[in-house]
Amino acid sequence: MSGSPNLQQILGRHLAAYSLRHPLDGRRAQVCTHISQCHTEALGGLQMHCDRCHYEVPHYYACRDRHCPMCQQQASQAWAEAQQQALLPVTYYHLIFTLPHQLNGWIQLHLEVIYRRLFQSVWATLKAFAEDPKRLGGQLGMTAVLHTWGQNLSQHVHLHCLVPGGVLINGQRWRPAKSNYLFPVRALSRHFRGGMVSRLRQCAEAGELSRVTDEGEPKRTLDQLMEREWVIYSRPCINNSEQVVNYLARYSHRTAISNNRLLSMTNNQISFRYKDYQDHDQQKTMSLSCEEFIRRYLMHVLPKGLMRIRHYGFLANSCRKKRLPPLRKAIAESSEEIQIIRQPPKAECPHNETPCPTCKVGHLWVVAEIPRKRLEGG
Repeated sequence: MSGSPNLQQILGRHLAAYSLRHPLDGRRAQVCTHISQCHTEALGGLQMHCDRCHYEVPHYYACRDRHCPMCQQQASQAWAEAQQQALLPVTYYHLIFTLPHQLNGWIQLHLEVIYRRLFQSVWATLKAFAEDPKRLGGQLGMTAVLHTWGQNLSQHVHLHCLVPGGVLINGQRWRPAKSNYLFPVRALSRHFRGGMVSRLRQCAEAGELSRVTDEGEPKRTLDQLMEREWVIYSRPCINNSEQVVNYLARYSHRTAISNNRLLSMTNNQISFRYKDYQDHDQQKTMSLSCEEFIRRYLMHVLPKGLMRIRHYGFLANSCRKKRLPPLRKAIAESSEEIQIIRQPPKAECPHNETPCPTCKVGHLWVVAEIPRKRLEGG
């Protein structure tokens, strides 16, 4: 096809042939249906009419599936704007905890079990370091976002953590972090490794890894993982509101591949851009067969209901609204020199009108609602 394709077009052309050779489970079939119907008559919408030139155009509803690249950019912006209410006037830190690729086979067999243990292990590690009297000695806060992919759509499971730089002591006093990297990375890595391996051993003993059929594999694999270093990356501090919000927006609702990275689609191949982190972040092009591209994309479909964005400590949803006012007061009373984060002004709500793309003078107004239309195969 001429021009760059999008994911909806790729699935529309090649999913039927793929699913004949590789039958989809209910969850993946559901996600593919959502993306295929996004912004189409299948979902219904609104009929728009120009008040000047009388041009009319349908505006179809979005699927709002979290795997859909057409929906998630807007969702990311809305979520980040909501999170501005929880920003603190402190330095922020960005840490990335990565699972070794030796666990990839288990992950596909037991998605929910391993993702749940990943969140638990990361928070337990940071919580233990924050509470250590030799380090900060207080309660930490964290927002964590699960990503399961690498730039080439391979399976690369990791957790992005955005952490305010300091702790709350006895619910009253703020102690800021001193280090540019919050905590020593090597020490974090070993604590995280030990906690994750221990939890996976418990899962194996409790029969929660039942699809790993080789009886000796859990012990053998986990013993090997304890002998190698695990990867944690800690980025230098973020100390202004614009950067914090950008980080939230960048990682919160990202999908495995965005439409703007897709370059071309032929009968047999899909080409897309990717960043090679092993080669100084060089931008490169990869071509995959249509079958392999869809297979890689579907690896990153999450179980329904799994929360991929979670908040912990004094940022936990259960206590954040109550904790933030005294926390800001404690920070203000701190003797440390802290750069105050100023909230950007909220954009005014737009009028209920959209400029007409035809005459450029009039505005489009809603004149009717378009009912949903069940398409064949939907």
